[in-house]
Amino acid sequence: MYTEQDLVRVARRENNKKRSYLVVNRLQGKHIPVKPGEALAMFRALADKLRGLYEKETLLVIGFAETATAIGAAVAAELGADYMQTTRELVPDAAYLYFSEEHSHATEQKLVRNDIDSVVKSIDRILFVEDEVTTGKTIQNIITILKKQYSEKIKFSVASILNGMDKTALDAYGRSQIDLFWLVKTDHAAYAEIAQAYNEDGTYVRCKDGAQAGQNGQVTMCSSKLKGRMDTRRIVHSAAYQKYCASLYQDIAEQIDFENAQKILVLGTEEFMYPALYVADRIEARGNDVRFHATTRSPIAVSSAENYPFHTRYELASFYDSSRTTYLYELQKYDMVVIITDAQGDTAAGMETLYRALAASGNERIYFFQL
Repeated sequence: MYTEQDLVRVARRENNKKRSYLVVNRLQGKHIPVKPGEALAMFRALADKLRGLYEKETLLVIGFAETATAIGAAVAAELGADYMQTTRELVPDAAYLYFSEEHSHATEQKLVRNDIDSVVKSIDRILFVEDEVTTGKTIQNIITILKKQYSEKIKFSVASILNGMDKTALDAYGRSQIDLFWLVKTDHAAYAEIAQAYNEDGTYVRCKDGAQAGQNGQVTMCSSKLKGRMDTRRIVHSAAYQKYCASLYQDIAEQIDFENAQKILVLGTEEFMYPALYVADRIEARGNDVRFHATTRSPIAVSSAENYPFHTRYELASFYDSSRTTYLYELQKYDMVVIITDAQGDTAAGMETLYRALAASGNERIYFFQL
């Protein structure tokens, strides 16, 4: 049983007038480093809420970018369902359904319409998976678009780790016959006040400006291409995707000796989370002390206050678009860092800024894997 106190940390959003606070789940593996087994256990607990309910229906699970892509993939795997994610990236040869995420710093979201077109006549229900549902407006936006685009009588459900919907929002979903599931019910009434009580006086490291490179010149950097590619921006079957993730781990394990590193960090990049989390979990199962998190588009203020969730922020160039700023929080020194990304093309700027962040925090053995 999870509680609000177990999971929720409240942080300040930076320069966001739509919502001044960010609800951070300490076990989610996005912003805060987490033991991979603990993140996956929480995701399984969410899947348990749905297990057996839709066995006679054909499900399509859709996870929301960027913070719920790993949750969605894990839930789909537990339920044996097809899976795809929303995205803010460009997908080759794709047409899109566009919708908005109203409170976000990066509001545009999209689904690959080609794939929805190909399965819409064969699915009975779409299950949306989120880390947090606050008002339900984002999901209502896309449901409205799907109903307008397709005449098929698809049913809809929503599963989230956290649910902060008020009675009005819950009643609206009930009238629309949209099933809701969650692990923890949250009350946002005091969150804005909590966030505003913290000063933005943490440590901001601007790696895009060339700051904070390694001090000792001892950093060892190894880069490698991984075999194969499965992209959950397009529909995949969860069983095939699990096999693919297992093959990624095997490929990496053949190239790295984990025996000589006890404390290991595995990093994903932006929307690309689940395969890196899977690899991190497999490394942890060997007996290593492993943490997982990922770079993010979310600009979160950092504070020197001890009980605030973020104290240091590293500003990076995105692996996917070097003109875009992404962030990484709470880096520590590890015996080994393993970075896994699905970014295509030239990732030099993103890698250089991430290298600076890792070197500045004392990391000397860095492995970079690109699909």
